Amino acid sequence: MERPLRADAERSVRAIIEAAERVLATDQGASVEQIAEAAGLTRTTVHRRFSSRQAIIDALAVSAKQELAEAIAAARTEQSPALVALHRVTEYVLRTKGRWKFTLGNPLADTSAAHEIWAEINAATLGLLARAKSEGLIAQEADLEWVRQVYYALLHEAIAKPADSPEVGPDYVALATLVTDTLLHGAGPQ
Repeated sequence: MERPLRADAERSVRAIIEAAERVLATDQGASVEQIAEAAGLTRTTVHRRFSSRQAIIDALAVSAKQELAEAIAAARTEQSPALVALHRVTEYVLRTKGRWKFTLGNPLADTSAAHEIWAEINAATLGLLARAKSEGLIAQEADLEWVRQVYYALLHEAIAKPADSPEVGPDYVALATLVTDTLLHGAGPQ
């Protein structure tokens, strides 16, 4: 059984993860030394926690997908109508994706643990889309796997959309409305 980290070690790991996300988002080829510098730690400290650059990326994958799964759970989709739930979960997911732009958009950031979390996310998404279908928001003949893929593509494009106000950041509520409306109504007139 793996022992829990001491508080200072846990803070170091968190600092490394946060610095790695920031540094790799601007330079995907950044070195462990650059990540250590951004974290305010020595390279030795980083190597004590992570054996390689790929180990850091693997930890990013698990952290990001875990936070994404927690955001979906926090949306409490089962407690509201499908339209409200879809909008809420979209907003929460966009907020999370906004913090993890490198990791959630990088195919190298994947591990078996991250795959398990991703499978849970896919199942939750399909469950919500099935509810939306049963409530008449999605056509009965629609292939929910396809709808899920389109939804994920819309989320990706929404987070890549430049913020109207860079000093404030994206308006996640407006982006969630854009994604939800586009998913449910396409580009046609409302």
